[in-house]
Amino acid sequence: MTKRLLTIQDISCVGQCSLTVALPVISACGIETAILPSAVLSTHTAGFKNYTFCDLTPEMEKIQKSWEENGIKFDAFYTGYVCPDQIDPILNIMKSCAAEGAVRIVDPVMADNGKMYPGFGPDFPAKMRRLCEGADYLLPNLTEAAFLLGREPVLEGYDRAFVEEMLRALYDIGVKNVVLTGISFEPDQLGVATYDGKEICYDFNPRLKVSSHGTGDVYASTFAGALLRGLSLLEAAALAADIVCESINATPDGHWYGVCFERALPELTKRLP
Repeated sequence: MTKRLLTIQDISCVGQCSLTVALPVISACGIETAILPSAVLSTHTAGFKNYTFCDLTPEMEKIQKSWEENGIKFDAFYTGYVCPDQIDPILNIMKSCAAEGAVRIVDPVMADNGKMYPGFGPDFPAKMRRLCEGADYLLPNLTEAAFLLGREPVLEGYDRAFVEEMLRALYDIGVKNVVLTGISFEPDQLGVATYDGKEICYDFNPRLKVSSHGTGDVYASTFAGALLRGLSLLEAAALAADIVCESINATPDGHWYGVCFERALPELTKRLP
């Protein structure tokens, strides 16, 4: 039977991020993908002028009621960018609309490069932490991990002991598996570290010389789809990193607002079991 995943994050109508990435990527993995938009934006918030923003929090309770009346259940939940007042509504949906054994995947989208994204106040990490508690899989970058733990971000000059202590601290907030992204011990490498409560593993790719918007969404969406197709924690984490690299390499110069992940979908489907 085909599994059904609900992804909860914003729709940035232009910009190759959030739901415009998650829906095609997870669908390409052969997973039925339902969506719950947290907000609608004209574009993403990095580099575009005068973007519009519509918070859809008031719709969530009504959508939940409709799903309950129709007996709709989900085998997995994957959250990305959510608004500050949506933590309780999302937790309620995860409780009432979960199929038996449903998996929770949380990408705590809120920060990068040492600072919070626009629209999030200093109290948001504590709210996001409530969504992370009890998650089956947590996928923060280094900045988000630090804020979830109430720490100042450290983005360079760290060692394996630092990373592994952070993985254990994230696990201790009540997470079953942690995937920490953006890890680097060598200038020419970039990778991820995974922890399942027993073993810490690493996966690295050559560091590419470009920085692109939307790669975190490509990563988390690929991870979610691969995981539901039966890949292990490390296998899904490694495949997701490879598809991000494929997407970046397929993106022409001057395409500044996102990556051409669409061109990497054939490689993704080829590598799934």
